[in-house]
Amino acid sequence: MPHADHAEPPTPTPPPTINGVHLHVNDDLLAPSEVELLTPSYPTEPLDVLRQRYRAHGYLLLKGLLPREDVLSARESYFTSLAPSGVIKPGTAPREGIFDGAKSPADYPGIGAGSIKGARPGATDEAALFAEAALRAHTEPWYAGSETERGFCNHPALRDFVARFTGWGDEKTLAVKRTLLRNNTPGNDRAIGVHYDQSFMRHGEPTSVLTAWVPMGDVRLEGGGLIYLQDGEGLGAEMEAEFAARAEAEGMSDEEARNAFNANMMSTGFLCEGPAEFGRRYGRKWLVTAYEAGDVVFHTAHMIHASTKNLDPEGRVRLGTDLRFVDKSRPWDTRWDVHYSFNDGL
Repeated sequence: MPHADHAEPPTPTPPPTINGVHLHVNDDLLAPSEVELLTPSYPTEPLDVLRQRYRAHGYLLLKGLLPREDVLSARESYFTSLAPSGVIKPGTAPREGIFDGAKSPADYPGIGAGSIKGARPGATDEAALFAEAALRAHTEPWYAGSETERGFCNHPALRDFVARFTGWGDEKTLAVKRTLLRNNTPGNDRAIGVHYDQSFMRHGEPTSVLTAWVPMGDVRLEGGGLIYLQDGEGLGAEMEAEFAARAEAEGMSDEEARNAFNANMMSTGFLCEGPAEFGRRYGRKWLVTAYEAGDVVFHTAHMIHASTKNLDPEGRVRLGTDLRFVDKSRPWDTRWDVHYSFNDGL
């Protein structure tokens, strides 16, 4: 008598990470127990309250700081300039930034995602053309400004808040010229690895710099936005202090210590590529959220962060920019006083 075939039982679907959504990072799916939501703040709250929250958390998610229309207009300018590369789905508007799913994500790599810190991303001829167009966007008037155009990086609402929030005032607040305008196409298998910013600005004081991450458009939970490590500021500062103590004990000069520290990191400048393993190793959760056009996240120089993969169900390209402000009366990393370029070593 023939035996009935015994099919393998289906692999159970893992539970959603949070709010019905699966969040994937470079090395794994994040489990529900491994995430929490970022705490939102609002520009209408007293500055003292915002400062206290920033110091306590290492970040400040400020909802609606920038006019939504200004952000979406900048997004439209970016994708209009990159449309000849074929990145945009035919029949959709540049402002939407919908990726053409008929194309290979590998041909549309993210700026800052090279295997070596600052390297040109991608490995195909198409990727090289796209990367050049994405690089040019860093100096276009709509973004960087010109004699006749303000530029998105110089938005008065952002600069005014930074001047008041930090207490530096208009005279001391300087917007750093080098920025990082990152695109993250859906299906691209590489998200941002685990790092903190002082690794890239080691020639200046960590207390004289403020990073603003600005999502240029709405970013869904699964859309590749930034994620922050719970109590990541303290851990980052602890890592830095431990190395500084070892360097001092070995009699290193400041320059030798900087070089030695960077040599111990990945070639990308990251602590590691895998947020899931990193969080598990230190017993910390990742703090996540959906972002809206107009939101800005400020974080400290030692705040550890990364990003999820972009799995936006509508195929929306995640676009965001890293802007930095310094107190120009204090020592700061003046290597950043130039526009971003490939292989600049920063």
